[in-house]
Amino acid sequence: MEPLDDVEVRVLGCLIEKEATVPDTYPMTLKGLRQACNQSTSREPVVSYDEPTVQGALDRLKPAGLVRFVHPSHGERSTRFRHVAEERLILGRPELAVLSVLALRGPQSSTELRTRAERQHPFASVGEVEAVLAALAAREERLAVELPRRPGQQHQRWAHLLGGPVDVDALAREAADRADGGGAGRSAQGDRVAALEAQVAELGARLARLEAELGI
Repeated sequence: MEPLDDVEVRVLGCLIEKEATVPDTYPMTLKGLRQACNQSTSREPVVSYDEPTVQGALDRLKPAGLVRFVHPSHGERSTRFRHVAEERLILGRPELAVLSVLALRGPQSSTELRTRAERQHPFASVGEVEAVLAALAAREERLAVELPRRPGQQHQRWAHLLGGPVDVDALAREAADRADGGGAGRSAQGDRVAALEAQVAELGARLARLEAELGI
């Protein structure tokens, strides 16, 4: 597969995410997909694409075998769009969930991925996420890579390879730039939020198991 550009990665990631989280409005219209790309939450970086930019990415993803156009029928007025990454890349829902979160939020630890992928696929443990990451990294056409741990970093992070090889030095520079601009505090806060999210997810899983055992 040819490497995708940043817009194509964002569009594909959004289609995968919305298929799982809002199935009632999937496949997506161009307007809905643009809004998904430009969300101010659960996105890194936050972008502001116009519709021609999103449409251009769709037009490139279609011949790549990653997107299909659903043309209007039965009174509908708009063409809709759906991904077919599961067919093109031979992926299941766990792999799609992890890959889309990496595509939409950048490099993350397995703990962060477990929490943030919850709405797409509930992983029972961090170990399950790590198994999916290892499988994505072991493919002949690799889709994920484990990044070198930076000084002061508690957890190993992973990145997707939809856009080709990862420039580790560039990632380090971006992190340093964010820290110089006051991003260090936000990063620390983000780590605390991610830890709390992970705790909440774990408590939810425990509660579900208890309810199942009690037949509630």
